Amino acid sequence: MSEENRKLDSYSKNDGNKSTFPKALELAKKQREISIAEFFEKNRHLLGFDNKKKALLTTVKEAVDNALDACEEADILPELVVELFDMGNDRYRIVIEDNGPGIVKNQIPKIFAKLLYGSKFHRLKQARGQQGIGISAAVLYGQLTTGRPVKIISKISPNDPAHFYELRIDTQKNKPEIVTDKTTEWEKDNGTRIELDLEGSYSKGYQSVDEYLKDTAIVNPHVTIIYTNPKAEQIIFPRATEKKPKEPKEIKPHPYGVELGILMKMLKWTEYRTLQGFLTNEFSRVGPGTAKQICENSAILPSTKPKSISRENAEKLIVSIRNTKIVAPPTDCIVPIGSDLLEKGLKKEVNAEFYCSATRPPSVYRGNPFVVEAAIAYGGTLSGDKTVEILRFANRVPLLYQQGACAVTESIQKTSWRNYGLQQSGNNIPVGPAVVLIHIASVWVPFTSEAKEAIAHYSEIKKEIKLALQECGRKLSSYVSKKRKVKDEFKKRSYIEKYIPHVADALKSLLDLTDIKRTQIEKELRNLLEKTRGKLNTMDFDEKANEEYDEEFASIGREERDES
Repeated sequence: MSEENRKLDSYSKNDGNKSTFPKALELAKKQREISIAEFFEKNRHLLGFDNKKKALLTTVKEAVDNALDACEEADILPELVVELFDMGNDRYRIVIEDNGPGIVKNQIPKIFAKLLYGSKFHRLKQARGQQGIGISAAVLYGQLTTGRPVKIISKISPNDPAHFYELRIDTQKNKPEIVTDKTTEWEKDNGTRIELDLEGSYSKGYQSVDEYLKDTAIVNPHVTIIYTNPKAEQIIFPRATEKKPKEPKEIKPHPYGVELGILMKMLKWTEYRTLQGFLTNEFSRVGPGTAKQICENSAILPSTKPKSISRENAEKLIVSIRNTKIVAPPTDCIVPIGSDLLEKGLKKEVNAEFYCSATRPPSVYRGNPFVVEAAIAYGGTLSGDKTVEILRFANRVPLLYQQGACAVTESIQKTSWRNYGLQQSGNNIPVGPAVVLIHIASVWVPFTSEAKEAIAHYSEIKKEIKLALQECGRKLSSYVSKKRKVKDEFKKRSYIEKYIPHVADALKSLLDLTDIKRTQIEKELRNLLEKTRGKLNTMDFDEKANEEYDEEFASIGREERDES
């Protein structure tokens, strides 16, 4: 019996009048601890399960993200199978299978049926997942809407058996509830297969599973995805490169990003016996010399035991750290896609006539390193009378919701696109036949919510996005300018070509030339036009665009001549 209940019993024995009981004791009886699973059971909208269409997309997204992370950590070229089955009455079965390293048997229940359980939260290293909530939240949603357990098959090597589990989540305790646990036959050498029933809604187009997988294929050109939608239509997104991305390295936190409470916690739990050893080994970019300087500036001896440092001294350390010049954090913890692969991915899925990309140098926010990449696809079959399509990505994951609340969108709006050949009214999204892609790679992406749908508005991030967009914009401006000049040149040429035969006839009549001479003069006049066009093509325009789109310019010329 709790202390509050004992006091209530005591009051009831001594005084039968309930009105004399302290109200606080009655209220205390109603208070109890809730688990994280219970919290998200009632607040599933925080994780991206606020409507049926979004729930279907979020579930596929979380499973695909986990599969890609597992394959890349194991240095395996990912091959994913994604299948959606319409079970009727707004019920769908999602099956996702990968060729990753598999999952150790005793870890399977915790990974899929325990919220806030994972390997990525405490690591400073680029990864798609962060909190250890995603896939278990999808299992929770499926359990709430259909009552069916999730089914998992996983195998770690050809010599080990495949393990089959059926799992539910005990929401009161946030623990896995095992329905079935057995070994089974599976033809794959290694990998994981998840089968989950849930309530959802499927449609094509923007913010759909189809769009998500297409965008995933763009920023993950090393991935093959075989997708079957509920209409039994199979779509294959083949990989554009056999080159696997480098494995990012784990780093220690940078001193500039640490806050007072975190520093006090680190001082309490460190295994190092001196403050100098603590600073040197628990942070990145802090050597013995820098550690001594931090101690001197804070007037604390380097030999002080970390656990004995008071809150006042910890505050002095924070001030000293901020006033000490420390090298920026290492960037081998993040692996950007790269300009070439970004263009390859974009060309594979977007039908345009011009592509350009840019990767910015690494930068830092709150001590966390990050890299911004941008790409633009222009022209082709893209619509010219609508706002440009914006593709947002964080750690190679598409962001399809909350576009208006994202730092990426704000940065695009505040870029002057009229200078680069697109129409724009005020600080609005530009209009024109273009796709604008932004990718942010970081050890810890600052999302605005647990659903990981929009990037927070840090000034450092917005600045880098704008610089990347301006770099791509200059390349776009060069191409648009060249295209306009070549088109004008073809128009002028068509007017002159129209009168060349008449000029030749006049010269023949005036000079009494033969037909052979007349034909020769007409040919020389046409050669003169070709030389003029040749000079135009050798002007200082983008060489790559010139090589790839001469055929496009030629077609423009043909159209102009046909009109004439």
